[in-house]
Amino acid sequence: MIAFLSGEVAAVLPPSTAYIDVHGVGYAVAMPGGDLGKLEVGKQVRVLTYLSVTDNGIGLYGFLSEEEKMLFEKLIGVSKVGPKMALSALSAFTPGELADAIAAQDIARVSHIPGVGKKTAERIILELKGTLERGLETLFDSAETGATSMANAALTGATEALLSMGFTSAEAEVALKGAPEGATEGALLQYALKRLGSR
Repeated sequence: MIAFLSGEVAAVLPPSTAYIDVHGVGYAVAMPGGDLGKLEVGKQVRVLTYLSVTDNGIGLYGFLSEEEKMLFEKLIGVSKVGPKMALSALSAFTPGELADAIAAQDIARVSHIPGVGKKTAERIILELKGTLERGLETLFDSAETGATSMANAALTGATEALLSMGFTSAEAEVALKGAPEGATEGALLQYALKRLGSR
């Protein structure tokens, strides 16, 4: 895992790539537009990185701030949001603006991210609003315990299943409200469907 790169900016290739020379090795790093604009060829830089390994290949993503990197990692944790979409979200908004839009559940604003439609914007808000309820502040509070993260994964899975059945994110949220704590994904789905059926 490459945690960060410290070296000289060898080239800046808009809209989203920088070459960082670390002791003679050139790394191609995909970065948000705002960060790219702050780089100067020939100057030293320290870039926090995230290495993405998928079936489509390997990509190295870079950030000038801890907030951006953490928000990027939260975004790619949302189903159907890949690194490229997360990067364009951080190019369209500052971390603070994006976190506030998610916390405010502003679907129209989140839909302004290139490549994000209404459904994906709803999914991003649904899956991240708890993490970002007080904006960026809560991003750093989320050193979750394993149990909390498992509960969140079960809730996310149940929500995803309901969305794939054609329910809206609002219906899924209402149906899962008050679900028993620590329930598995299957139990949560059963609970939600029972509630949706009795309406």
